[in-house]
Amino acid sequence: MPTPYGSRGGMAFSAAELLVLRRSLAHALQSSTAPLTTAEVQDCLCLARSVDDAVEEAGRLREFLLADLARYRAALPGSLSGFLELLQDALAAGYEPVPDDLAALRALRANPVAAALLDRAQGVAERSVRRRLSTTPAPRTRLLALAGGKEDEPRTAPRKPQPERPQEPGQPKERPIPTPGEVFPPRRKPTPPPTAGRAVG
Repeated sequence: MPTPYGSRGGMAFSAAELLVLRRSLAHALQSSTAPLTTAEVQDCLCLARSVDDAVEEAGRLREFLLADLARYRAALPGSLSGFLELLQDALAAGYEPVPDDLAALRALRANPVAAALLDRAQGVAERSVRRRLSTTPAPRTRLLALAGGKEDEPRTAPRKPQPERPQEPGQPKERPIPTPGEVFPPRRKPTPPPTAGRAVG
């Protein structure tokens, strides 16, 4: 079974496992489509399962390393040598230091090994930040305001005149709404009273 090799994600294979890998690669690269034998297929499946197990084991080893690093960091300054050694191994495995690591190294700058490791850790942290900023797209802002400082008001489409509903037979017709002139007719000027007949002189 392949085993994790070091903290960088490497693996160690036995001679038999390397033979299976070589045979599988040769079959994948050859131009003919001759199928593998049953024994060769079983060997490939067994090796694939072993590789999966080794990957999981490497993940567990990394978790143990980071847990030990946190314990040694919490026990500073008494665990100085162990903390520096574990942090060096973690950085070699691709670990990105957290702010607690940088703060601990700054407090230990009097130690030359800690000072050199601080410079290395700060460089790794800065590269990590630049990489995240370059890969994260900036959110696009919507331009809501037009020239003049007012938002564009949505235009409403003109309402279409609705067709009149047909009048059902036997139903009284609806009276139209009277106009103001019909409700309040104009007032007529009063006619003057008839004058009495003039006396004949």
